[in-house]
Amino acid sequence: MDLYQELAFDGFGEGFIKAWDENIQASDAEFKAFSSFSAKIQEATQKKQAALRAEINKNAKQDGINFLAQNKNKSGVKTTDSGLQYEVLREGTGEQPTAESTVTAHYEGTLINGKIFDSSYKRGNPIDFPLNGVIKGWTEGLQLMKVGAKYKFYIPYELGYGERGAGRDIPPYAALIFTVELMGIK
Repeated sequence: MDLYQELAFDGFGEGFIKAWDENIQASDAEFKAFSSFSAKIQEATQKKQAALRAEINKNAKQDGINFLAQNKNKSGVKTTDSGLQYEVLREGTGEQPTAESTVTAHYEGTLINGKIFDSSYKRGNPIDFPLNGVIKGWTEGLQLMKVGAKYKFYIPYELGYGERGAGRDIPPYAALIFTVELMGIK
């Protein structure tokens, strides 16, 4: 809202409260003016919120791109053709899953700022999940592993939760970091 709208809104609010307290009835013209004013305020607020969301999303997307561009040059980090980056923390010696496998894994997921958004370690239990039912970065990354391995995945938003994000904890366009320990294949 610009200054004019803020002043108009403040004056409107004062008038509305006075009319309510004094039980003043509005004429049809006043009611139409009220409706029009309310619609304009709502439209201005929605435009401002949309612009703010667009700016936040643009920044998140660029932050992820910048992070991954720097990260790929770190020692031990490998990049697949899709853009998935991974680091082998411990090699495994068991079987390797396929895209159709159901696996048992321990994991911790963070945003690039280090904020943990999910952790099976904190819950104290590994999880079972089908590889064809998770984000693309996991489906691809876990197929690189053998049972017993522990990898760190750096996942671009396109292989993660994309333009929409997930819930409150994973914003749109978020690059993700997962430490994953492949414990078994079912």
